[in-house]
Amino acid sequence: MNKKYLVLLCDGMSDEPLQQLNGKTPMQAAHKPNMDTLAKASVIGLCKTVADGLKPGSDVANLSVLGYDPTTCYSGRSPLEAVSIGINLSDEEITFRCNLVTLSDEDDFSHKTMCDYSGGDISTADAKVLIEYLQQQLDDEIFAFYPGVAYRHCVVSSLKTFSPNDKILTLTPPHDISGRVIADYLPKGENSAKILDLTLKAHKLLSEHPLNKARENKGLLPANSIWLWGAGTKPQLPDFYEKFGKKGSVISAVDLLKGIAICAGMTSVDVPGATGYIDTDFAGKANAAIAEFERGQDLVYVHIEAPDECGHRGEIENKVKAIELIDERVLAPMLQYLQSSGEFKILICPDHPTPLAIKTHTSKPVPFLMYDSTAAAKGCDIFSEASAQSTGNYIPQGYMLMQELLK
Repeated sequence: MNKKYLVLLCDGMSDEPLQQLNGKTPMQAAHKPNMDTLAKASVIGLCKTVADGLKPGSDVANLSVLGYDPTTCYSGRSPLEAVSIGINLSDEEITFRCNLVTLSDEDDFSHKTMCDYSGGDISTADAKVLIEYLQQQLDDEIFAFYPGVAYRHCVVSSLKTFSPNDKILTLTPPHDISGRVIADYLPKGENSAKILDLTLKAHKLLSEHPLNKARENKGLLPANSIWLWGAGTKPQLPDFYEKFGKKGSVISAVDLLKGIAICAGMTSVDVPGATGYIDTDFAGKANAAIAEFERGQDLVYVHIEAPDECGHRGEIENKVKAIELIDERVLAPMLQYLQSSGEFKILICPDHPTPLAIKTHTSKPVPFLMYDSTAAAKGCDIFSEASAQSTGNYIPQGYMLMQELLK
């Protein structure tokens, strides 16, 4: 029987000590008996998943954990998401991530504040109505809108008009500027005026749309604007099986991870009820992972977005709770299954930190836990940022983590 490999990717889980948690991080404060039991017999350490010179996003960091060197294969975030929603990009096209967001109501657009990068947690169904409306009203020779999941969508244009080079075009992720006035973060650089013009037109249309009026009447935030970022070109990743000799599956509620899976020739698994938030179906993800192993997959990569979303929102209690739910509803049943199924290895780690204090990502190394059922190691009493640092184990290149897991 072949050894099974589980990667439990807890997006944005690592953090900084917080006064509200008596000087502990969410990882330290969370009751996570399964992770901490594994920690006692695992290799624990730190890994740099975001290479110097790259922005600390889930795109770069998850590529690293999956064993890909982003410095050589990364072509932008939006192209990976575009693949997941069925957009067949040509070599002459560029795609942008298009968030539906909530902006405040000042008359001067530049004086508005980024109230919510997710458009008030807009549903996929409502978002589809708005994105298709924008496509109908604003489709021209420059831009085309494509609906995705929840607040995450794509806008496609031409390389004749835009370049993905950040030195030419600077776009800021909306989750980096929560609660800030947008004036200093509007598009900058060559042809940025075209993006700003599109944004202004979309804002006017969305502010007046009946769906948003109805949301406001219900006390919900309106998804009253778009925000473009994450530009990139058609991705090309080496096939995961050809690279590592393992049949792999990815389980995630997020378009980005689905796109990475498709580009890497891995199986992307949809789980009904998986939302990317703390209300996601944690148990459903565990069951889906077990099903993938049962059908013969060697490696299953379970990505859980909830800690990251809580970090972006500054929700301390929910971030702690998200870690506890991962431990209870995902890791516990997975451990029970793997322990009854032969030899296995488990890698648990975040992709990047999402500190609650700043509500966005950082490039700091992340803690990792690597457990081998056939070769117990001398680990740590708990799995945390501090315990990982205390071991002195350090992997300076994130893409080497997968090689360590599979060797």
